[in-house]
Amino acid sequence: MRRAYRISVAVVSLFLSGVLAIVFALGAFLPDHYYVAQGQRLILPNLWGIRAQGWADRMPDELLCQAGNRYSTTLSLWGGPVIKTVSVQVVEREMVIPAGTPFGVKMFTEGVMVVGMSDLDIKGKAVNPAKQAGIRTGDIILSVAGRTVSTNEEVGEIVAASGGKPLDVCFRRGTQEKTARLVPVCSPADGSYKAGMWVRDSSAGIGTMTYYDPESQVFAGLGHAICDIDTGALMPLASGEAVEVTITGVNKGASGFPGELRGIFGSGQVIGSLIHNDETGIYGRCSYSPAQNQPVPMALKTEVKPGPASIYTTVEGKSPKSYQIEIERVAASDANPTKNMVIRITDAKLLAATGGIVQGMSGSPILQDGKLVGAVTHVFVNDPTRGYAIFAENMKCEANRQNGAEKQAA
Repeated sequence: MRRAYRISVAVVSLFLSGVLAIVFALGAFLPDHYYVAQGQRLILPNLWGIRAQGWADRMPDELLCQAGNRYSTTLSLWGGPVIKTVSVQVVEREMVIPAGTPFGVKMFTEGVMVVGMSDLDIKGKAVNPAKQAGIRTGDIILSVAGRTVSTNEEVGEIVAASGGKPLDVCFRRGTQEKTARLVPVCSPADGSYKAGMWVRDSSAGIGTMTYYDPESQVFAGLGHAICDIDTGALMPLASGEAVEVTITGVNKGASGFPGELRGIFGSGQVIGSLIHNDETGIYGRCSYSPAQNQPVPMALKTEVKPGPASIYTTVEGKSPKSYQIEIERVAASDANPTKNMVIRITDAKLLAATGGIVQGMSGSPILQDGKLVGAVTHVFVNDPTRGYAIFAENMKCEANRQNGAEKQAA
């Protein structure tokens, strides 16, 4: 009897320990803040067994209908163990125009980015002034010798005119600004002074516009940042334009070989100006909608669910078409802001044309149940029919932040 009792106690203890471990893991995994549309309550459809409970759930619906209200509620497992307390904000249901149109990006960086190093052969010895000064690939050079720089030519001119005298270089690494003393050396090859680094001041490419907000006149695209092709670092935007693009062909994707859309800038007709390059996408402003689609409600991430959906994308010319996809998985965590869904292309016509997701389709809007739920961001290299997508809510939150910052600055 005692042995059976001890076994029962051990089993119960093991079970409780397992439950506590699950609760602790979920507490770290789940976000601390949620948005709900006015008149709705917090529901987490992709998390079976997790319920939102608390005093707010006993409030009449009328009190939840006013946008701007904020309240706290607890998330519990199977209506029992409390996981954590979260903040819930009631917001208006925003309407946007889904795009799916291709656009060209012409952007200039804030400062110039160091994209590579090149040693100089000085009397048989490899010398690199930039490395010796502590400058690294990926750093953003803001000024040299007290002069603000924004082009490759400006950096080259200052270094060439230095005569070998030390130059104070102000640069940004991540979020920190630093200063280094760089001493150019004379290259025996051509007799000019050099710093031993390669820099880049601009970028150009093709992507897909996700949506246009007619109220704020802000558009969003790509669903991920524009990064330097050599360093992979986010390129800080100083200025730029979005221009019209015509898709002229497709290099089909296959396992191990990502495909791409081929296009031309054509007349270079400017669609709008770029205002921000962020990990969630590229944002800009224009006075008209680049797409002729009807406005749709913007979905919140708690409304996105696995199942059938569609995307707007352009694989020929300038006009987007709708294609069928399947949302296979929806992430509940905020750990990665651009990989919130796993999607699969199911439309036979799109598969025949592209082989799946290809470069240039990033930003293609995803619609489910009549709402804009997200945008395509990445392809699985070994399975081009599948890839990642970002929540539309993540892009809209960043767009709203940028629009608010512009108004405050004005």
